[in-house]
Amino acid sequence: MKKIGIIGYGWLGERLASSLSGKYNLSATTTTENKAEDLNNRGINAVIASFPDYQLTEPLSQWQEIKNMDVLIITIPVSEKSCCVSSLYNRIQNLSAFIGDFKGQMFLMSSTGVYPDVSKDFTEEDIPLVSVSGERMLRNKYPQLNILRLGGLMGDNRLLKNYNVSNLDHAVNHIHYADISGIISEMIEQKTESKLYNVTAPIHPAKSQVINAQKNIADDEVLEVKGKKVLSSKLVSELDYVFQHPDPRTFHL
Repeated sequence: MKKIGIIGYGWLGERLASSLSGKYNLSATTTTENKAEDLNNRGINAVIASFPDYQLTEPLSQWQEIKNMDVLIITIPVSEKSCCVSSLYNRIQNLSAFIGDFKGQMFLMSSTGVYPDVSKDFTEEDIPLVSVSGERMLRNKYPQLNILRLGGLMGDNRLLKNYNVSNLDHAVNHIHYADISGIISEMIEQKTESKLYNVTAPIHPAKSQVINAQKNIADDEVLEVKGKKVLSSKLVSELDYVFQHPDPRTFHL
């Protein structure tokens, strides 16, 4: 059975672990002692680790379990939106000290936020990874790194109707967490390396249509959907992946 490490056991990390736990041996990092204790009690080998955006006086010790891992999934933010480039460099240096010279399969959970808010259909070629500091820095260190640019994370308690939303006639670029797990599982099976994929549900309704569906409000209005659409067609074509949740209007069902 393959061994998988998840760096960052937050909302997404928890759901990835739940989906992958039956097929793989799991280890994870978390930031609190209580959560680490809970995970260890549930059979997930957990350690406390954080990756600050400043230079440490002494580098982080390497994760002991890393030498036995086949796959590493990084869910902590490594984007310029979370910190400036110099701070981002420090965070990635701290992360690299923790995982060392890992040679196994790797995944970085990036974001479709790298694409500008303009009305256009975006593919991966529009913003190559060399233009995104965090993606570029990590790929330079780990050439085998797969980068998944995730749309808005949805499913379970995350529903668009619960948020303050503007531009209701603009398209959503959402992804159900179950499909993220499914795509990672498929890439593990195919031993995929060094790929950059947009990960969004293939249907892009307007925000108002998603909210009405979640509120069980009939919506027969035909409207022009505006705004950007981030396309996952490259992923579908290369992996032959079939989405479990292709339409964000049914994520809540």
